[in-house]
Amino acid sequence: MISTKDIPTGGGKALSKTLQPGNRVIKINSIYLEKYAFGQNAYHLMLDCEGPDLGENFEGFFIDKDNESLGRHKGQVSRVRASEYAYEDKILESGVQINRDIEIVKMLKNICVATDCLAWFEAEDGKHETIESLVQKMNEDAPYADTFMSTCLAGKEYENKQGYTNHDLFFPKFTKAGVPFENAEVETSISRVYKFNDKDHIRAKKAPKQVASFDGAPSQTGGSEFEL
Repeated sequence: MISTKDIPTGGGKALSKTLQPGNRVIKINSIYLEKYAFGQNAYHLMLDCEGPDLGENFEGFFIDKDNESLGRHKGQVSRVRASEYAYEDKILESGVQINRDIEIVKMLKNICVATDCLAWFEAEDGKHETIESLVQKMNEDAPYADTFMSTCLAGKEYENKQGYTNHDLFFPKFTKAGVPFENAEVETSISRVYKFNDKDHIRAKKAPKQVASFDGAPSQTGGSEFEL
């Protein structure tokens, strides 16, 4: 079936509707937990993010594809993982014990600091029995709404159904060397957000494995490019 929707006109390459890896200014539209299939009781903390208003000539994705009356996003959008790896209870080789819920709460606090809603975070102290409840409440209240952050968006490459390379976006770690995001009002001269570079912030997709064919010559087989 041929679709006539979202067809660009004129010459040149149409502006992508999705956020790409790099130093970007974004806001959070929603936040939620997503089960990680390859870890017991493991979660990814997901953020639906949107870039700045790109003007009336930009035609973004529908806010709700099942209810087009809500209109379109005014900026580029994408899902962003709060961390490259899923949050789970584990013990590192060094013997350090990692607590899933504490690590997620740390990230929620960092988000609240960057979006000027730390008062909301502190008011939720002792109100939730589970991490699921806290994240759901944060999504419902959306104290971060319409507050922009300066960010470094990292990405893991994968091949889409059309054969093009896309990226699963995620935030790099907080380290002494820098931070993945901060309030967009922070002056550039004192900003601690990482300067994006491919070496540190792009995870290249794995090359197809070489296997021996029946005639002894190597042949290629595809592997999962979503492995974390």
